[in-house]
Amino acid sequence: MTREEKLMVAKQLGKLGVDIIEAGFPIASQGDFEAVQEIATVVGQGGNPPIICGLARALKKDIDVCANAVAPARFPRIHTFIATSDIHMKHKLKKSREQVLEITREMVTHARSHVDDVEFSAEDALRSDYDFLSKVYSVAIEAGATTINVPDTVGYTTPKEFMGLMHHLRGTVRGIDKVTISVHGHDDLGMAVANFMSAIEGGARQVECTINGIGERAGNAALEEIVMALHVRKAYYNPSFDRPVLSETALTNIKTKEIVKSSKLVSSMTGMMVQANKAIVGANAFSHESGIHQDGVLKNKETYEIMDAELVGLHQDTSLVLGKHSGRHAFRSRLQETGYSLTDDELNRAFLRFKDLADKKKEITSLDLASIVNDEIRDVNIRRYELVGMQVAAGTTNKPTATVTLYDTDLEKEGCVAAIGTGPVDAAYKAIDDIVGTRSTKLLEYSVASVTAGIDALGEVTVRVQDELSKREYIGKAADTDVIHASAEAYLHAVNRLLSNRGQPDKAHPQKDVV
Repeated sequence: MTREEKLMVAKQLGKLGVDIIEAGFPIASQGDFEAVQEIATVVGQGGNPPIICGLARALKKDIDVCANAVAPARFPRIHTFIATSDIHMKHKLKKSREQVLEITREMVTHARSHVDDVEFSAEDALRSDYDFLSKVYSVAIEAGATTINVPDTVGYTTPKEFMGLMHHLRGTVRGIDKVTISVHGHDDLGMAVANFMSAIEGGARQVECTINGIGERAGNAALEEIVMALHVRKAYYNPSFDRPVLSETALTNIKTKEIVKSSKLVSSMTGMMVQANKAIVGANAFSHESGIHQDGVLKNKETYEIMDAELVGLHQDTSLVLGKHSGRHAFRSRLQETGYSLTDDELNRAFLRFKDLADKKKEITSLDLASIVNDEIRDVNIRRYELVGMQVAAGTTNKPTATVTLYDTDLEKEGCVAAIGTGPVDAAYKAIDDIVGTRSTKLLEYSVASVTAGIDALGEVTVRVQDELSKREYIGKAADTDVIHASAEAYLHAVNRLLSNRGQPDKAHPQKDVV
């Protein structure tokens, strides 16, 4: 994500009520540093802001840069880590156990010299020797770590194993009763959330999760699933928190009605669509197709629904009393009711899109509104090329042709090209490539999804492209009632991002770069 996109997501995470936002890896690039710093400044202030955390390898330079990035936050945190499994120490770090212990002591101490709140992770903890792991965590706590994180870096463990490790650490790590135990995990075997729930029963009190479960490879543990499991099964988990079984006190600070909105925003910003049968936030999560289920739900919702859709912010009545005659004030008011807070420039762009959509659709829904708002407020500063016009011709007997006109904001001139392709979308993309000069762009993924039902529904198009020169990948997304137009806008969005990053140094990777 760009800095602007990260800030938007961070603001929503603040509304969602998360306790800690790990905002990025500041040493990775100047853009990442600025994004973390801005999140610390904007979201990390106020009456009850979340902790703003930055990630740093066990290197002084990483830690120093991270400290500067999170410094503006009211509650800054540095999260530093080093690998502890034999396979990582031998092949990646090329260091002995004794060296890893010494680095842990030195770097946690250094991080603590910058901030009072230091988190330490033992990378690949679940494949580490448990006794050595206990020594590493003991050293980290002695050096000043306030949170120790236990990562299942490769999604390898099982729920029973994770709980067993929690019990082992609680019984062998010196000073563990004075710190918070955290867990981090990936979903390579589809057990990330189950692993986390077992870890919570075993004593974990911080879980590092993501909206929609997004993340490297198969993703991370999904925030919405963990939160709702703790909510719906509160009576089951209460004893693990030393509470009475029937205690009604919430087990997290999450405002559950912000979950769906957060899910849609992250999906829009990342271009990663949510599968229809995804728990909690999927389009079918509260749908009933079976006749037996439908009959039961009509008689009593609790027969087949264990939670109310409105509890996670999914409103069944999504219609908005807005049309083509609605004014700017009414539009702003409705946006605020829906939870969106836009700047004047963002509002102006979104309002123009709304008026355009209102001319095409009889009924505007809150889902349509979310789509056009998210579409119009991303990546404003990197739109070098803008789509002025497009005309396509296709059919069973004609060669698909597209004529595209783009405006170059740098050169302040228009370019127009006609191209032939295997279909109208392919033709439009070839025309864009000809104008922009991005022939080294490879289309990796193209998908279309309907925002709402109906023949006049908005079509959301997501594309993923690769710059064959740098091998970097970029996401583009756009929505329109005309999917061909949306396809061109999405591709142009990705191409603009690609062009803005050409010539920039490669980002460091927190787990793949050698310490």
